[in-house]
Amino acid sequence: MSNRNEHPATTTVAVIGAGPVGLAAAAHLIERGLTPIVLEAGEGPADAIRQWGHVRLFSPWRFDIDSAARRLLESHGWIAPDPDALPTGAELIDAYLAPLAKTPELAEHIRYGTRVTAVARLGVDKTRTIGRDGRPYLVRTRTTEGEWADLVVDAVIDSSGTWGQRNPLGAHGLAAPGEDADAAWAAGPLPDVLGSERNRFAGKRTLVVGMGHSAANTLLNLAQLAEQEADTTVVWAIRGDSPTRLYGGGSADALPARGTIGTRLRELVESGAIELVTGFTIDRFEPHADGSVAVVGNIAGVEQIIETDHVAAATGFRPDLDMLREVRLEIDSTVEAPAKLAPLIDPNFHSCGTVPPHGEADLAQPDEGFYLVGMKSYGRAPTFLLATGYEQVRSIAAALAGDREAADKVELELPETGVCSSSRSLEATSIAEAGEAGGCCGSTANADAGCGTSDTAAAGSGCGTAAPEPVSVGRGLATGVLHGYSGERRELPQLQPATGSCCG
Repeated sequence: MSNRNEHPATTTVAVIGAGPVGLAAAAHLIERGLTPIVLEAGEGPADAIRQWGHVRLFSPWRFDIDSAARRLLESHGWIAPDPDALPTGAELIDAYLAPLAKTPELAEHIRYGTRVTAVARLGVDKTRTIGRDGRPYLVRTRTTEGEWADLVVDAVIDSSGTWGQRNPLGAHGLAAPGEDADAAWAAGPLPDVLGSERNRFAGKRTLVVGMGHSAANTLLNLAQLAEQEADTTVVWAIRGDSPTRLYGGGSADALPARGTIGTRLRELVESGAIELVTGFTIDRFEPHADGSVAVVGNIAGVEQIIETDHVAAATGFRPDLDMLREVRLEIDSTVEAPAKLAPLIDPNFHSCGTVPPHGEADLAQPDEGFYLVGMKSYGRAPTFLLATGYEQVRSIAAALAGDREAADKVELELPETGVCSSSRSLEATSIAEAGEAGGCCGSTANADAGCGTSDTAAAGSGCGTAAPEPVSVGRGLATGVLHGYSGERRELPQLQPATGSCCG
């Protein structure tokens, strides 16, 4: 039998990924007298967050910093940012994660430009049972220079996230014919609409596909751009028959700033500033010579075509499990999360505020000493919170050090409803202006890292009112809430500043 609860021989632990949860894991391991080896594919800490650095978190700084990481930083004279300020992703890195990664205790253990390609038990493949327990792990890596290396460690914490594994835009969970993430029209999940990519979207027509918080951020920023730049139009397509889930709890939300994002989005749709297409499934993409594309789909079995310059793919992410093929895992067949954790986070039943506390016992795998943590532990569920990840790795570090009591003492309290990060178009200069009392999807003890970027289908059958024949929708239409397309042309109403507790 495996001695999972004790891990008496654990000394070295490979931590895959140097994001917030990975670096927090390393800090907790060091406090426990263990040696982390942090393997980061990017050239600096939190490389994935850097790619959406323009997005502002709802959590003020006081809730964005792991406890062990704070203790380590403060031992070197670090002064935390204004606890009431709301950081962007880039500020989270520059003011917290980069200094943390540079501390002498952590810096010597981090290897940048090093991608993990496979993990296995040393000397045996997945099918070998006799003599399997107690074996160390072999972690195979490849550097950006193409050099291969094998590391041998006692345990592995995989916090590599899901950012590089986008869900496809096509129906059935499969990429549609013509779908190409590198095409001129492909905008990615969180384009910097109001910043570095402004000129790309100004005066153009953009289709946003998805119903998660990344879709909401992009839609709000595009709507603001449309106020400032003539001929900028925004279309939003979802598979379900209603966007109500993304609108959230509004004024009933436990975090007013979070509720305002849904309220603002609803206002923009109802005013016609954002064209909403419901019940839309994508069948294929037909690119044009000018770089634009015809998105061919159907509503209730009737073909519909959306002509657009850009497509923002906000359909969420999925974990990369291929590199773990030789590790014995118990993964839920639906959510693709650890089997014990999956029912606690299933988005069919839970929002980010209703996920119960969980720690090492819920994350342990049949191969002892191996753990999925952070966003990757949530598989395809969009309910992940940074606070949850911090608690996961605290519990795991305790278990690896043999402190079962501390590992099992898991505490997490989260308010319900809402999406979990703000957009640049809804910035507040201080918590006082926002009227926000706690972090996103967290109470005064919790934090937010964007709540993930996954999208799940909207509730309902997904069937809309059938149009009598295929309709091609050209640029410049602004018809408000659409269930299918009427082709009716209206003038865009003048947008008013968003109201509510979130907006300065």
